Amino acid sequence: MSNTIKNTRVYEQVIEKIKDLIEKGELGCGDKLPSERDLCEQLNVSRTSVREALRVLGILGIVECKIGEGNFIKDNFEDSLLEPLSMTFMLHGSKTDEILDLRKFIEPGMAALAAKNINDEQLQEIKEIVDLLNSTEDEEKCAELDKKLHYKIVQASGNYLVSNMMFAVSTLVETYIEDVLTNMFRNVENKNILKKQHKDIIQAIEDHDSVGASVAMLKHLEYSDGYISKTIKNK
Repeated sequence: MSNTIKNTRVYEQVIEKIKDLIEKGELGCGDKLPSERDLCEQLNVSRTSVREALRVLGILGIVECKIGEGNFIKDNFEDSLLEPLSMTFMLHGSKTDEILDLRKFIEPGMAALAAKNINDEQLQEIKEIVDLLNSTEDEEKCAELDKKLHYKIVQASGNYLVSNMMFAVSTLVETYIEDVLTNMFRNVENKNILKKQHKDIIQAIEDHDSVGASVAMLKHLEYSDGYISKTIKNK
């Protein structure tokens, strides 16, 4: 048992060293880590401990190994939260309503921030997504574009942490209720209501009206999530 504790402390020491380099700004997104040999020499630890630390950081979605090149801090962390969140969802027997509630708790605030922080390029991209959403007759494509629209609004908030979290949440939503989202766009009345709601959200964001954007987003989520919850319960 003592050996297990000792080994755990050694590889955690390596992880702490890498965290320290990140905190000091010596390592950033996309940067190459010191070689295994360098880490061994700097920390006076075995290569086994270094490799265990890198394996753990890889599982956490922080470090990726590029064959023949070495180990790197990841450029993109959008998918890092997905697996833990998905496992938590399944292990605790969570219900889809909990994901929908999380969206209603977060997205109105992000829409408010987007109204404050959005730039012209982001606004144009969001408008183009809405135009595509309004013009396509393919229900599956509509569901995909709707998800993309929500995510782009969250990105426009400028809050990177929430953007990553919402990517995981929206992917969970897609996994569990993909068919329901598609069916929602098959109904002409639903589609027209959603079209009007999207217009209200984007207009408030363009006007830099944080309160209006938050209210419009909540109204939209209450409508769409209400449809989703009702459909799932009736299955």
